[in-house]
Amino acid sequence: MDWLNKLERKIGRFAIPNLIAYLIAGYIIGFIISLINPGLIGMLTLQPGSILQGQVWRLISWVLIPPPLGNPIFLIIMLFLYYSLGQTLERAWGTFRFNLYMFSGILFTVLGAFILFFILGGAEFGRNLFSTYFINMSIFLAFAVSFPNMELRLYFVLPVKVKWLGLVFGLILGFNFLTGNMVDRVAIAASMLNFLLFFIFTIRNNSWNPTQQVRKAKFHKDSKGPPKRPGVTAHRCATCGRTEQDDPNLEFRYCSKCNGNLEYCQEHLFTHEHK
Repeated sequence: MDWLNKLERKIGRFAIPNLIAYLIAGYIIGFIISLINPGLIGMLTLQPGSILQGQVWRLISWVLIPPPLGNPIFLIIMLFLYYSLGQTLERAWGTFRFNLYMFSGILFTVLGAFILFFILGGAEFGRNLFSTYFINMSIFLAFAVSFPNMELRLYFVLPVKVKWLGLVFGLILGFNFLTGNMVDRVAIAASMLNFLLFFIFTIRNNSWNPTQQVRKAKFHKDSKGPPKRPGVTAHRCATCGRTEQDDPNLEFRYCSKCNGNLEYCQEHLFTHEHK
């Protein structure tokens, strides 16, 4: 994940704080449009054929269309829920990584729509095939992986751990992918690619884990302290002995499984033997 750290250092300042609030605001705008002029919604959907004919606003306007819930009360509940989930993920991951997760999901969805468009020989497909439903699903699944033991009140009464709900939703998506046709599979794969990449990186090195992000924030805070005296170092790898004076770009983390406050460089954090 060193490439991600480098990317964050270069363009992290451009990340949009509280991005989930803008997404929720877009849903509200789309819902109001559907009430005032339902026919206008058809001009906002993600249709590659129309985009190639000059309706370029469709590249982003589809994000305004909230998932079809059928009842305004359910929509309000959904908005509050996903606002809370998005804020929690942003605080845990950091603004840049949450931005990267959301925008990559939108980008992959658009690319998937164009790929399917060309596979079908330029034929249009259902306007709800590529929708914000999968954006919401990716947020929930990422939250379930990051906070598996947090509880939600199902129907406001029954406490259920998020990991079980995430497992159910994941099985439903997997079933739809296996039993669906080619169109369904392309839509699901493209729309959920950001979560699949996030899940793979999480399993590999746990670098998006909330605990790791707290340690990262503490490290950067400590690294901005007063200048150290020559020969005095703030960090030292318990395996190779390197310090920040050996390489200014070297990052260090504490291992929660080792006894004592043992610190390791980025090369040995996940490869050392626990002490």
